[in-house]
Amino acid sequence: WLCMLATCSVMEVTFLLPTMRGLDWSTTCGLDVLGDFTGLPSQEGACSERDHLLTFGCVSCVSSVSAGWALVLFGSLVDIYFVFYVASAVVGGVMGHKRHLNDLKNTSLPVDLREHQGKEAQLFERTFGPGWQQVWRVMVRGLASESLISPKQAAWLLQAAGISMDGEAPLTHREKKQKPIHLTRFPALAAERLAFFFQSLKWVDSNIQEAATDTLTGAHFDPGSVPSLTQIIPAFNEVVIPCVEFLRAGAETEDANNMSPDDNPGLGDMTLPPRGDGVNSNLAFMISQFPDEWVFLAKRLHQDGWTESAESQELYHDFMKQRLNPHCVTEVRLWSCMRMQSVAKTVIGALQYGKALASLPRVKEYYARFPEKRLCEDHAEVILAHQTYGHTEGNPKNDEAVQLLLERYADDALYMVFDLQKGTAPELWRMVEEFLTARGGYQQGAFKEASVKCRWDKVRRGLRVCEVLPRKFPLRLGQGDYKTQGKACNQLNGLRFATGHYVQALDCNMGTFIGEAFKVPYVLRMFMPLDKQDRTAPTCRYLGFREYIYTGREGTVGKCHAAAEWTFGTINQRFLSGMGIRMHYGHPDFLDGFWARNRGGMSKSSPVVNLSEDIFAGYNVRMREEGSPHIDALEFEKGREATFNAASNFFSKISGGSISVIRSRDNHLLCERIGLLHSLSFYFSSVAFYASNLIVDITIYLYVILFILFSFTGFGPGELSALGSTFHTEWIISIGLITLIPQMVEIVLEYGAVHAVREVLGGLFAATFFFIFQNKNIASSMKEGAMTGLARYFFTGRPPANQHQTWMDIYKTYWKSHYKPAFFLCAAYVIYCVLAAQQEGEGKLPMGLVCLSMVAWVITPILFSPFPRWNLIGQDLREFNSFITGCAGSEDAEIPEVVVRGKRGTVRTLYECGLSEELAVWSEQSLPMLIFTTLVKAVVGAYLVLVVPSEILDFMPIFALIFALSWVVVLGYFCTGQNNVFLVASFLIWILFVPLAHFVVGSRLSHPNIATRMPEYVICITTFMFLMGLAKEVVLIACRVAITACPCVPKAQRVKRLQECIRLCFVYFFVHQQHIVQAYVVCAANLATSVVLAVVDQVFCNIHTWFLLNSELARTQHGERYMEKNATFFEMDHLRSSFGSDLWSSDSESEAETPEDSART
Repeated sequence: WLCMLATCSVMEVTFLLPTMRGLDWSTTCGLDVLGDFTGLPSQEGACSERDHLLTFGCVSCVSSVSAGWALVLFGSLVDIYFVFYVASAVVGGVMGHKRHLNDLKNTSLPVDLREHQGKEAQLFERTFGPGWQQVWRVMVRGLASESLISPKQAAWLLQAAGISMDGEAPLTHREKKQKPIHLTRFPALAAERLAFFFQSLKWVDSNIQEAATDTLTGAHFDPGSVPSLTQIIPAFNEVVIPCVEFLRAGAETEDANNMSPDDNPGLGDMTLPPRGDGVNSNLAFMISQFPDEWVFLAKRLHQDGWTESAESQELYHDFMKQRLNPHCVTEVRLWSCMRMQSVAKTVIGALQYGKALASLPRVKEYYARFPEKRLCEDHAEVILAHQTYGHTEGNPKNDEAVQLLLERYADDALYMVFDLQKGTAPELWRMVEEFLTARGGYQQGAFKEASVKCRWDKVRRGLRVCEVLPRKFPLRLGQGDYKTQGKACNQLNGLRFATGHYVQALDCNMGTFIGEAFKVPYVLRMFMPLDKQDRTAPTCRYLGFREYIYTGREGTVGKCHAAAEWTFGTINQRFLSGMGIRMHYGHPDFLDGFWARNRGGMSKSSPVVNLSEDIFAGYNVRMREEGSPHIDALEFEKGREATFNAASNFFSKISGGSISVIRSRDNHLLCERIGLLHSLSFYFSSVAFYASNLIVDITIYLYVILFILFSFTGFGPGELSALGSTFHTEWIISIGLITLIPQMVEIVLEYGAVHAVREVLGGLFAATFFFIFQNKNIASSMKEGAMTGLARYFFTGRPPANQHQTWMDIYKTYWKSHYKPAFFLCAAYVIYCVLAAQQEGEGKLPMGLVCLSMVAWVITPILFSPFPRWNLIGQDLREFNSFITGCAGSEDAEIPEVVVRGKRGTVRTLYECGLSEELAVWSEQSLPMLIFTTLVKAVVGAYLVLVVPSEILDFMPIFALIFALSWVVVLGYFCTGQNNVFLVASFLIWILFVPLAHFVVGSRLSHPNIATRMPEYVICITTFMFLMGLAKEVVLIACRVAITACPCVPKAQRVKRLQECIRLCFVYFFVHQQHIVQAYVVCAANLATSVVLAVVDQVFCNIHTWFLLNSELARTQHGERYMEKNATFFEMDHLRSSFGSDLWSSDSESEAETPEDSART
């Protein structure tokens, strides 16, 4: 920390302080504040005379110098974050080198599994014992069962180790010719999995002390040395297995429109997200993402005798036309669920650990003595804690899918825990009561809430209750916004039934390769090493490891999101672990089960405060001075949001949660006891990323305002350059560019320099727009959290990357966080430009990053919206226009419904969208906070009156007069039942500005010309709009105070009166009218961007589709649907080549080929 702080000091002296060279209150403005203290002579300036202190010249000069120092101060607060990122890259890279992570995922290195000869074979045997070939066989079968490799490739991988698929058939003479495996000739995901597996064995090997007892297939290996593990999967209403209807849907134009809650097109409120992209079916899109894996599935089903044809296109058509048998339909659904973020993917991945243990010879011998037990149920159990199973709030299709999973994996240690409560299906209540009655002592109606653990009974072909835990209180406590955190409560619901020594909580977007599961016993020994004599306390309480973000394969958004998450989960956490400050950041960390049960659970669930529930477990560890290290030898799969809106909701959730982290009691207790340097460590391991983004966001506005003030003072870039100030050049550095450094270092470490340059530079354009937008998202969410005191949960839905983003959904998501700030920043930039244009010879800064930010905040959602097709553009335009002009929610009686819709995010019109926000702010936020913010704005208003020249303020009475006339029109709007004619007239009345201005200011309105007067018009209208908003806030605060001061009036009536006042002010003070203008400007920007993208896509061979999704869809002609007329392009390309015809061949086909001849490059 001393080195990093010293670096910050050097940066501030070198880069920040020179910006203020020649700029100070005394020299620049003549304000002699510190003259007696410094002994310097007084200077002449705008503030030299006492009676000039409140003049325009003095105020603008002092303000410009003050704003400059404020910008320097903010820069000094955020530069430590840049330094920390560089330090994490350097130190984390060195630590990775010491952990032997060089070429960790480099698939160009051969793998030699020749017994007793190959380097990897010897390493395999040292780490897993003499039965390593059996472990390899299980791993290859796992890859084949997931359709990640073809049957022929599976046979080759086994032959490379000198074994066969079934383990019994003797190898032929030709098959005994073992050769090294070239992973580059195999599918990318399978190759990366295997490359990482063999490289990570070095860590396992270094921890083996006695091979005969420590290795899993050692001669004296004791199954009792493997600690028991419980894996808990909390689920609410996420997709378990995609249904047939979902996979077949998505190709119709209507599927790209918002859907109704009851799934009846044309009926009800169209407020739910679309079902697809409007071009291809959802299954076709998944196939386009993973064409080789779809082909492998077709070949596997044909080889197993389930289909007559091995053609991939025929399998697709048979599924779409409902010609497949039930088994194949289930296989297609399971194939799909393994390639999206689903509960089933997580459950199947969690079960791999039990399957890995069950394949070990000594474990089989152990369970052979207990035939009544399922294999490995003493060592591993998976608990699916499903919060809505069998409840009216749940989804019947999800319940059916859960039953399918339980039945399919009935032989594994898979359990389900569900919440028995009011609204749960009667048959579940009956099942539980029968179980308790059979046990004796139960009286019907003895409890109303219970947690139930059950499993699948193969004999009864249904659920069987294992345990019941009655509860006095509901699973979630509290009401409204102050309910306890749902996922944390659900985790605790599963933890109560956990029997394992160690626990692992998995989100419903995770997965595991069985090869990684074989390493879990070695990793768990870090809690309690085998040579540890004192067994009373583990060496750590949490143990973190790597995550592979599999959604990085699902388009550009998924790749951008995955890159950030992967960087944090590897090099950043390695650095934090090395400093001893790593927290628990979520899943899939292992933790000490006994410790968690005695500390209230795995994460905290207090309402509002613990939205980011996982990090508080890290606080718990830190406050008790326990350990939470991180290792790189194990890697689980994890998904992240792959659509733009879902990714934005995710960033909003965690950044809003960071505000609650800062406000928490845990944070206060830690910070007051750990000292300065440890506080810095704690800051950077918790909320530094979000706080730094907020500071950077503030500096963007301050930067533009500073140059407006410089223009008022008469300082252009030329004058600043003459004074020696570096403000005459572009100054702000994007925080996103700094975050690329750790990512670049980690990719170089694991993949090589060439791959790193290709990945980083290839994704630079997308990452720039993506993170400029998301950084603003983070800053806006933090501001809202600080203002409201609430950390709101955003349900992302985790949709596939092809889901269409309607303009209405885009506007509802970003109107407050991005569009409104973009218009403010644009107005400030325009003011600077028109002022700079008046200063001839002084020049003007282009402010490239400011302009890029403004543009990015508006157009980025459209840039990352898939398939800019003309029919979809027309549909979005019509629906968005209906959204803007709609009248739903405008009646007085609809106010309660507007409030509810605003909280649920299901508003139907622009009016509802804006009014729900006003109602939430002025009726629910803290009154002292509202008064404080209004007082701050009043001070700003007074400052504007001082800093704006009087000749500009002369235009103010004109705007006030027109505003008063508009109130008459608005009165007509309400009196006629919200007639839109009067609403439009309230806009048109502003045309009177020109004739009325001549009566007030005479010829000065256009003398000497309009261009010369343009700065005055722009500044005056901006100032007037600000003062009008301030007046509205004063009126609403007065209304709230007056209504609250009437305790004799019933509360419901007081609330209704306050809501009526808010509704009236919403229109009278032109809030709604401003929203309409803003919405139409956004509509025009969306239309222009979409048209450009549509033309580019049509002229340049679908380049936008290639950029955003994949090359398979990009090669599909406009007007065609993927997979309808042709097989996958990936398959056709290989069939055209001289060697590709055997890529999908089965074991029964010719054996004349070699692995090098048949796999993809």
